[in-house]
Amino acid sequence: MRRIQSFIVSVVYLTLLERSFGHDNMALNGERSALSGLSDLRKEKAEEKENLWKKILGEVQSSERNKLPSWKSVLVLGENESGKTTLIAKLQGNEDPKKGSGLEYAYIDVRDEYRDDHTRLSVWVLDGDPKHAELLEFSVNADNLEHTLVLLSVSMTTPWAIMDQLHTWASTLQDHIDKLNLDPDKFKEQQDRMSRLWQDYVEPGDELEAGSPMKRSSRNLENDDEPVLPLPENVLTRNLGLHVIVVVTKTDYMSTLEKDFDYKEEHFDFIQQSIRKFCLQYGAALFYTSVKEDKNCDLLYKYLVHRIYNFPFRTPALVVEKDAVFIPAGWDNDKKISILYENMHTMSPDDYYTDVVVKPPVIRKAVAREIEVQAEDEQAFLARHLSQLQAGGTGAPNTPQGRQESPLRQSPAVQKTSERRVSTGVPPNQIGSPKKIESTKPGVTQASEGVLANFFNSLLSKKTGTNAPSPGAIKTNDKAAMRSDAAAELDRLTRSKKPTSNSTETNNSSEC
Repeated sequence: MRRIQSFIVSVVYLTLLERSFGHDNMALNGERSALSGLSDLRKEKAEEKENLWKKILGEVQSSERNKLPSWKSVLVLGENESGKTTLIAKLQGNEDPKKGSGLEYAYIDVRDEYRDDHTRLSVWVLDGDPKHAELLEFSVNADNLEHTLVLLSVSMTTPWAIMDQLHTWASTLQDHIDKLNLDPDKFKEQQDRMSRLWQDYVEPGDELEAGSPMKRSSRNLENDDEPVLPLPENVLTRNLGLHVIVVVTKTDYMSTLEKDFDYKEEHFDFIQQSIRKFCLQYGAALFYTSVKEDKNCDLLYKYLVHRIYNFPFRTPALVVEKDAVFIPAGWDNDKKISILYENMHTMSPDDYYTDVVVKPPVIRKAVAREIEVQAEDEQAFLARHLSQLQAGGTGAPNTPQGRQESPLRQSPAVQKTSERRVSTGVPPNQIGSPKKIESTKPGVTQASEGVLANFFNSLLSKKTGTNAPSPGAIKTNDKAAMRSDAAAELDRLTRSKKPTSNSTETNNSSEC
């Protein structure tokens, strides 16, 4: 019995021991599985974190590709007073443009409303003086040539010079490009791209043609490897490898040309067809603008950002209004230009430009110029006046060194003493009768009044001191008696003139 009991106890103990070991193994296995799960969770989190950074970097890269580039630029060429600075200020929204010199820099803020992005479009404005053409190396070089758009500016205020200016600045730009160290293959690709842009122009609203697939647009020409088809005649014969826009400014002056210079519709048609033929040669677009009347300025901005940043543009060609013409690159051809020939009756489209659009003669207004007065020699001047004074006999005979008495010294304005009042400096033959003095002569009117007043005052003072008759008695006397008394007084004054004149000269010299 004891053996059986001990056996049972041992079996139970072994069973319990086995169970305890089993629980420990299970716990150990559970811990091991928990640790492995934790490590797997950490690995998953690390992988997710790595994938998140990859995702963020991918989004940044994609946004950078879609972001508006900041290295695009516009080069503006044209003569002085052609409206370049005013036009760029209008595109900037600047109401107070400042003119510069040499190579002027500005920028235009460009905003993409769809992607909520913005950038700055660099603008270089070259001075109209051809001497500044060497500054083009700072705005157009081998690295940014393909990212540059050129504006050729001419003004309607000088229509007779439009074609010469266009050819001059286009040749200047061509010469500068020829001097650049360009890769021939890369430049040929750029020229082919300009040719495709011209060929694949699609009128807005006509993207789909009847019975034909959709035409290619400018948005998918970047990676187009198809060969360039032959261009029509006279199209892109001078391919510069960059976008060109011809802008005719100040078209509001056309009404003045009609009114003051007798321009007709055929003249404006002749000008337009000449410019459009030039645009065909360079693959250029054409704009007629007026900042004063705000014509086509906003449209020019939209076309610029369309060409540079591929913004959508849905405006067709505009040829109805003669002062607001718009012809996009790729739309025009010789057949469309020939429509203008129908209105030319007194001229031919093949006529030389300056023979039809003649520069008016310059009418100079008469300018009143002051006569140049050459100074006379001092000694000759003095000698001439000395002879005149001596011939007139108005001076004092005993003045020092034969000098005559100056009329200014004898004027009543400087007569302060009684002695000076006596020495009037007027010849005796002019004092006798007031009727003999001509008041119309220069310098006589004021002097004669003072002389007469002094003369009659002296007569009254003399008469009252020597039992002179009363005024009532004078009125009753005979006129002959009055004349005799006056003559006697004049004789007395003449006799006493010599010493008085010397004293007057002395006093005058002391005052001077």
